[in-house]
Amino acid sequence: MPSNTGPSIDTITEGGRVTQVGEGQEAEEASPAVVTLGAPTVGELLAERYELVEHINNDSAGRLVWRGVDVVLRRPVAVVLRYPGGDSATEMLEAAVAASRVIHPNLVGVYDAIDEDDRAYVVREWVDGQSLREMVAADGPLDPARATAIGNAVASALAAVHATGMVHGNIHPGTVMISDDGRVVVADARTDGADSQENDLRAVGGVLYYALTGHWPHGEAPLHGATAGHGRAALPDAVRDSAGGIAAPRQVRAGVPAYLDDLTMDLLDPEIAPPSSDVLSAELSRLDIPADEQFLEQAGPLRFTADPGEEPSPLAAVGGRKVALGIAGLLAVALVGLFIGINVLGGGDDGDKEPVSQPSSSTPVTGGGSSEPDAPAARQLAIQDVRIIDPKSRDRAEVRDAEKVIDGSPDDGWETQTYKNNGKFGGLKDGMGIWIDLGSPRTVKSLQATLSSGGAAAELRTGASGDFQSNSKGDGQLVAAYSTVIGQPFESSDSGTNMIFNAFDPSKKYQYLLFWITELPEKDSGGWKLGVQEITVQGS
Repeated sequence: MPSNTGPSIDTITEGGRVTQVGEGQEAEEASPAVVTLGAPTVGELLAERYELVEHINNDSAGRLVWRGVDVVLRRPVAVVLRYPGGDSATEMLEAAVAASRVIHPNLVGVYDAIDEDDRAYVVREWVDGQSLREMVAADGPLDPARATAIGNAVASALAAVHATGMVHGNIHPGTVMISDDGRVVVADARTDGADSQENDLRAVGGVLYYALTGHWPHGEAPLHGATAGHGRAALPDAVRDSAGGIAAPRQVRAGVPAYLDDLTMDLLDPEIAPPSSDVLSAELSRLDIPADEQFLEQAGPLRFTADPGEEPSPLAAVGGRKVALGIAGLLAVALVGLFIGINVLGGGDDGDKEPVSQPSSSTPVTGGGSSEPDAPAARQLAIQDVRIIDPKSRDRAEVRDAEKVIDGSPDDGWETQTYKNNGKFGGLKDGMGIWIDLGSPRTVKSLQATLSSGGAAAELRTGASGDFQSNSKGDGQLVAAYSTVIGQPFESSDSGTNMIFNAFDPSKKYQYLLFWITELPEKDSGGWKLGVQEITVQGS
């Protein structure tokens, strides 16, 4: 995970405020200190590896949160302890194990989960920064561009979680954390089975609403059924009308673009089915553009439906408001009194019905502004050709079986040989890769690599040509030519068996990709080795 290089082990908290609260849960300021027999002490070494450096706080669930250091890898970690262990810590440990299986830049990395009966603890990535709740409480609502970027990061993290069939189950402003370098990560997943992927998506709407207004739209009965003290019930409630419907962000504050307002309200509306997490991530990624561009204007492109003959937006299939925008359109309404309203897709003949959760005064104005074509829904792309890239190969034995990574079966893949001495291919080579040809330039949303085990390091590269000979010399030329790295590399300290790259530029097209492995995980039986079971590419 890109931020594993976090703060030094000598980091000093400012006024005791470092957001490491129970893997994202907000602490109650009046929470009593937890006193236990055998409570941890500064300098104590857990599992002969994790040294406790500083007690940060106790979270609302009674867990002790410490800053520590991994003395083996010399990196800062957060250690969350629970007394006792055993059955009482099952949910916490199962959630940690599940979270460790998904690698994504917007998910907090989980490194270890240990049960010692008298206590249990989870060791995870240290994030030096603050939660979204703390940020908004201190500085007020965020500007639309920043709110969109945070929503995009959360949706992207959920897309990775949902791709495995799991549910996060605990998305709220206390579990959305912003590091000092600007990285947004989601923490504190739950495994109690009380949630659904749809609830995760509704919660993204809540996060957007909170970021834009400083109010939580789910009131005293939060979406996930959290009780007071779990970071949500104490948030300021949304502004509501006499019937209990929440005011749209544009009614609460000025400057919120109409289409961001509509997207937020659609996600909160129980009568409109939310899109899948990958489609939502794609839409928010499309909106997440520099602040000096047209995004921050009150006018914007047509987002949720399309004119006849145009290819629909990914959100058109799941319902949404038809947002026809533009200053010219607003003037036209003022001059000739034309067409004020919205259309809800999927509503049969009742096209003018307004979702119950939005007061009627927030209905956007339909006008004649220009629109841009909407992006088609993402789907799995066919891979035309694939081969193993090994510039330092001797007998080319490792370049066989490349076709197994695209055969649709995660049970049978390609694997490296076993290397001795270290995970850097025993010091014999800089890396190995899997080259992918999509057949023609395509718009790519994400690439997912399913691995045989966690602990590998890799990056995704792209190049302009695939015309290289399939030999050691040609492989070396290809690696040198593929110098453009997409997003950030996944570092060796990450755990989990899925690597998802989704930092593709939506304005560019890609044909050639290189999944470049730079470090192998250590096998339990000794040596270093990695298998790539399957690679899939999503796009249009």
